Amino acid sequence: MKKRRIVASVTALGLALSLAACSAGGRGATSSDGGDEGNGNKGALVGVAMPTKVSERWIKDGDAVKSSLEKAGYKVDLEYADNKIPQQVQQVSNMITKGAKVLIVASIDGGSLSDQLDAAADAGIKVISYDRLLTGNKNVDYYVSFDNYKVGVDQATSLLTGLGLLDADGKKTDEKGPFNIEVFAGSPDDNNATFFFNGAMDTLKPYLEDGTLKIGSGQDGFTQAATQQWDPALAKSRMQNLVAKSYSGGTKLDGVLSPYDGISIGIISALQGAGYGSGDRPLPVITGQDAEAASVKSIMNDQQYSTIYKDTRQLADKSASMAQDLLSGKKPEVNDTKTYDNKVKVVPTFLFQPTVVTKENYEKVLVDSGYYTDADLK
Repeated sequence: MKKRRIVASVTALGLALSLAACSAGGRGATSSDGGDEGNGNKGALVGVAMPTKVSERWIKDGDAVKSSLEKAGYKVDLEYADNKIPQQVQQVSNMITKGAKVLIVASIDGGSLSDQLDAAADAGIKVISYDRLLTGNKNVDYYVSFDNYKVGVDQATSLLTGLGLLDADGKKTDEKGPFNIEVFAGSPDDNNATFFFNGAMDTLKPYLEDGTLKIGSGQDGFTQAATQQWDPALAKSRMQNLVAKSYSGGTKLDGVLSPYDGISIGIISALQGAGYGSGDRPLPVITGQDAEAASVKSIMNDQQYSTIYKDTRQLADKSASMAQDLLSGKKPEVNDTKTYDNKVKVVPTFLFQPTVVTKENYEKVLVDSGYYTDADLK
């Protein structure tokens, strides 16, 4: 396999001519004059790679990052990859070829961009991993995300609250159960998915061990619960199978741990198709994540119980400020230097804290903060 070479020749007139000899999965080397504005400052190009437009949250993330950077005077190449790994690989390669000085990458598969990360390092391009950790390569400079383990803890805690095992203050009640639950996990190629799952299962473990909770299907492992590419259709299909195999004889399903709102929508659809949500078969307590408008409406309509709100405006602003610091020769602020090991190095990280949203507080958390308007949720 030929290796990719990206060779930049700078003429006396300051015109850059890039020649790329490409083949699949190659590496690259680039020399740079520091950008149009000198030292990579104002006017420099920042590449922003987002995974998909299928999820509402990624559209919000991309728009917010682009807006923050452009307001600060930078050029932005924002690309969405339609959840196709080869497409994202090509997009990031193109950003390098175009002369981006910083890459902000929310990956589809955290380990799929290793050649591009090598090419970026060869070209002196700094890389910020955005919300999903880039893995298996040393050339990841910073990571910005939410406390992903705590997201899982919060999801499980809200499930316990919805079941009545904890009160609003997180204290144990006199409720003994037992309750039947099922657990879903995110995509196995997303590093965050294991943090969410582990945080949740560690929280549920005492209740599973003492019999207060029971996973009716017995499917309690990450691999069994995983949902490739966070696909709602796959979640719906799995829920249909779980109902048919474990709950068709009248056994009640009381709760479902769901790691993401899209998955929750698929779960709800499957359960409604099986007769839940009508008559004497209420929908179980169902969790979620990302506070997508459709799921907030579902919470308002007593279908989904909760979601985890992660204010993506915070992520966008922090990733933009990190990029500005890097372009100005400053060291970005971080608040975690121990947790996020990408299998090659521990990546310096800035973490934000998540918030549980239910019917009781959605207006205060989401509307009063300006994240949504009332009209958005009608």
